[in-house]
Amino acid sequence: MKVLIAGKNGQVGSCLVSQLSDMPTIDFLALGREDLDITDAEQVNKIVNEYKPSIIINAAAYTSVDKAESEVELADAINNLGPKNLAKAAAQINAAIIHISTDYVFAGDKEGLYTEADEVNPQGVYGQTKLAGEQSVAQECTAHIILRTAWVFSEFGNNFVKTMLRLAQTRNSIGVVGDQFGGPTYAGDIAKALINIAQQLKQGSTKFGVYNYSGYPHVSWQEFAEQIFESALTHNIIGSPIMVNAITTADYPTPAKRPANSKLDCSKIATDFSIPPGDWQNALNNIQKYQ
Repeated sequence: MKVLIAGKNGQVGSCLVSQLSDMPTIDFLALGREDLDITDAEQVNKIVNEYKPSIIINAAAYTSVDKAESEVELADAINNLGPKNLAKAAAQINAAIIHISTDYVFAGDKEGLYTEADEVNPQGVYGQTKLAGEQSVAQECTAHIILRTAWVFSEFGNNFVKTMLRLAQTRNSIGVVGDQFGGPTYAGDIAKALINIAQQLKQGSTKFGVYNYSGYPHVSWQEFAEQIFESALTHNIIGSPIMVNAITTADYPTPAKRPANSKLDCSKIATDFSIPPGDWQNALNNIQKYQ
């Protein structure tokens, strides 16, 4: 199996490279922005046709949710045009494409868990461009998997866990939003799921389409922060407990609206690919990696 990865320097891309490096049976080519500009169709076609992967994994994305409100063209180029180019190139060589999307395609106002069949209604530019990217991928390449995930964290890049640990160095109490709920998702678990899906596609699975994948159990950002600090205290990353005070979304205004409910139903991916939800609590047991 030959796998082409776009976005090797992001959280998921970095975890993919780390895991695939220990799997000698999989030939992979991982490229970052400096190697592959996915918004350049000519460059995408050249690399795809030269390498001829059986599967393309797109882990590249514009993820600055607030900046996207003022950088609409850039967000659309990376989140919509880029995936379209990759999907089109995949189709031309009969390859499959696995594309990472987001809970932000939903309005976030539903009661209960979001399924893949629920109505999409993104509330900001980031979600709108990610939804457009989903639609472009589906339109350009029949052999596609779109993986919607949420609240991604890892030892790479910038994320909520790293922010909390940094704040803990100078504070003994922190206000964290308590009225937004979702499933924190370790990027290493996403990478593992992507590789698993890729292997099953290579073995002949044709269960293409949209899938939810996130961590479990669902919590609020405040509850997530409390568990981060609890783990940090256990592993001697911090010397004393941190008080986490619940604040409301209204108390913490941002340029882009956040979904109040990002809880994803992950039963479809469990049924079709035998992949359980991610275990973010277990991932926090290695909290020393996130400093």
